[in-house]
Amino acid sequence: MAKLPKQVNQFSKQYPKIWEAFNELGERCHEAGPLDEKTRRLIKLALSIGAGLEGATHSAVRNARGLASLQTKSITWLFWPSPL
Repeated sequence: MAKLPKQVNQFSKQYPKIWEAFNELGERCHEAGPLDEKTRRLIKLALSIGAGLEGATHSAVRNARGLASLQTKSITWLFWPSPL
C-alpha cells in the first residue's frame, strides 16, 4: 500500500472511527452500480486528471496498475488537447 500524506496519517490516528467510516463509504461507493472494476478504475483516473487533483491522480494510477497500459495511457491522451 502506498504511503499516505502526513496530514492523512495524523487525521486517521486522531479520529480512527471517522477514518474507518470514510474508508467504508469509499468502498461502498466503489462497489455500487453496474460498472465493472476496470471501468470504475478508468473513470476514477479520468476524473482525477480532469479535476487537477495530483494526489488523487497518483492514487488512481496506482489502483489502475492491473489494467492494460494502453488503456490507462489513452485516458491521459484524451486530456492533452483539453485546456485544464
